[in-house]
Formats: sequence, C-alpha cells, structure tokens
Amino acid sequence: MNILIKQARIIDSQSPFNGKVMDVLIEGGIIRSIKSKIPNDKNIKTIEQEGLCISTGWVDMQVNFCDPGFEHKEDLETGVKAAMAGGFTGVAVVSSTNPPIHTKAQVQYIKKNTIDSMVDVYPIGTISHNQEGKELAEMYDMQQAGAVAFSDDKKSIAHSGLLMRALLYSKNFNALVMTHCDDKSLSDGGQMNEGITSTKLGLKGIPALAEELMIARNIYLAEYCDAPIHIMNVSTQRSVELIKQAKAKKLKVTASVNAYNLVLDDTALMGFDSHYKVNPPLRTKADTEALKKAVADGIIDCITSDHRPQDIESKDVEFDHASNGMIGLESLFGLLNSNLGKQKIEDMIEALTAGPRKVLKLKECSIAEGQEANITLFNPGVAWTFDKKHIQSKSANTPFIGTKFIGKVVGIINKNKISLNK
Repeated sequence: MNILIKQARIIDSQSPFNGKVMDVLIEGGIIRSIKSKIPNDKNIKTIEQEGLCISTGWVDMQVNFCDPGFEHKEDLETGVKAAMAGGFTGVAVVSSTNPPIHTKAQVQYIKKNTIDSMVDVYPIGTISHNQEGKELAEMYDMQQAGAVAFSDDKKSIAHSGLLMRALLYSKNFNALVMTHCDDKSLSDGGQMNEGITSTKLGLKGIPALAEELMIARNIYLAEYCDAPIHIMNVSTQRSVELIKQAKAKKLKVTASVNAYNLVLDDTALMGFDSHYKVNPPLRTKADTEALKKAVADGIIDCITSDHRPQDIESKDVEFDHASNGMIGLESLFGLLNSNLGKQKIEDMIEALTAGPRKVLKLKECSIAEGQEANITLFNPGVAWTFDKKHIQSKSANTPFIGTKFIGKVVGIINKNKISLNK
C-alpha cells in the first residue's frame, strides 16, 4: 500500500515535523519520506484536502464492545468499525462482558477475534474475580495473555484491602491498576449530579463527594504501596485538585476524563433525555471548566469516549429505569473540537495519542521517516451534521444525532491498510 498525503499539518509532539505543513509518503506501511513537497510521479494514491491535519493514531483507553455476552448491543466487529469511523487506530476494551474478562481465556478470546482487525484492540482484565470485589482475579496470567491493564470498570473497589493487595501484586509484573471512583454508600440510587438541577427535577443526586472520597483513598493506597494507579472517569473540580496534589508529590498517578464530562453539564438533563444519563454523571459548568484546564495543564493525561452501547429497551424507558451510557467513538472528535473553544487542538490530540500510549505502556509512535504508519487524518475546519448514517455501532444511544459539528475525521492508516470516511 503506497499513499501520498499532501500538505497536511502534522500535530505530534514527538515528531521533528510537529506543527509543520508537509507532504508524507507512505510505502508498504512505512513512512518513507516527509518533505515540504513530494511529486507524485509513481501514480500513488493521493490524499489531499484543504485544512488537512495528521497525527499518530488515536487511542481510546475505555470502550465497551459488549462481546461476549451482550452482542445485541455491540460486538467486536461493529465496535472496531465504530473505532475506525471515529479515527482510532487503538482501543482498550473494558472488562464488563458476560462473563467478564477475568481469566486468560477471556483475554485470548478478545485477542483471537481481533487479530486481523485494522484497529489494535487491547483487553483490560478485571481486578477482582468476576468483578465481585472479593478476591483477586488471575492478573498475571491475563497479562501474559495480552491484557494491558486491570480494572473492574464502573464497579468501584469498595474493599480497601483488596485494592491494596492488587496494587502490591501488580508491582511484581509491572502492571497497571485502573479504578473508577464512586463510594456507593453515598451515591447508591442516584440518577444525576447532586445540585441545583437535580433539585429542580426532583431526581436523587449523586454527590461529587462520592467520587472525591474514593479518589483520595485510592491515591493514599497507591502512595502507601508505591505503585502506579490510573484514575478513570474524573468528573469534578475537587477530583482534579486531588490528582494535581498527587502529581506534585511525584506519586505514580495518572488520570482520564470522558469527552461528555468535558463539554456537557447537568443542565442538559432538564428535558429528562435518558441519552444524557451517564456514569459519572454530568456535573456543573464549574466542573467542566476545571476539567478542560486540567487537560491543558497535563493534570489529566487522557481523553476517553467511554463508548457504552445500549439497546433501545435500556434507554427508551422512564429516566429512573434507564441504563447509563452513550456511544461516543464516532462523534468524539466533532464533539470536542466544536466545544473546547480556545483550547489548543494540540492539547486534545496529545490526550488522544501520546497520553494513553504512555499510560498503557504501548509501543510509541511518531510521524517520522522510517516509522510504521499509524496515523489519524482529520480536518478541524470541516462543518458537518452527525446523522445515523455515521453510526457504525449496533446501538444508537447518543443525544448528538442531528448535531452540527466543526471538525471531522478523514480516516486512519494502520497495519499497511487505509480506511477513509465518506
């Protein structure tokens, strides 16, 4: 496969060509030449578009492909198609399947069934057996089979001793523990963020304190164990402060935020639209501003889609009974680029590329001569409307159908293959 990308702005902090508009020649899946102008004298497939940008391939370290067990919502094939459409060359799939990814057999199932995929699919194993929060899962065996990290996904580890043992055990084989932080004794039964909007709507609130207390505990345990920990789903201003303090102390703490928590606040729920019902819940405008600044300052390392397919029976019900989650892969770039205002696009791309690769210890990539072509092509200036035809997922649980976005994914290049969006 030979491709010539013409006059593309390179956004890659690891590249010697970062910020420059260059031609990029790819031959046999390898970046052969990067110059200000490369003539197309070999009749090579050319990609040229005014305003085109390229970066290393985006990685989403938190997606749910529902396979095995919930294939009516999503499966590995449709999940990969959604990732391709969204500009991702790599995704880490969470462990909330049926059965959960809690043994090497489940890890091998994910790896075997995505081995020929254009998108690199990385399994995340559970911390506890069957996600029950009682005893450790086969973490070492799962890592040997290909698991890149360990998490019980949205089931917060309530038992401090179990999390401590997981952190101490994981140090022995250089593994990463990822935690969702939610004190269920404070949040159980909550439907949305606790605050003025929840009071107006008469819905039971989920206090920010439920997240913040658990983050404080988890950071303390990580410090005690001198072990790395990743804080998933950060959603409050105070959570950002706790992570900032931990990083100032040089603790081995990293963090990620979901795209919807960056750009939406709890006033979106005024119409009782269950598509906005997510976990963690949409917080206040002050929280979203704090999260945006945290991404810009590097306090939050990664942005995730938290792609959570749900069938219509799980969403088209009374708000109290609706399941949490929205799909997010296909709309992530348009959503972020349209709503982050003055935020530098370089910060956003860093949190989709180098950030997750560093956290998950994945192979580093760069837009440089001699490197494998693992590339996302996108255009920040293109206006478009997100319609059902853009959804590759089996599910359509998103509030953004019909939304006008600025910024569109053009395609991806990976494993000597190319996929371009129409």
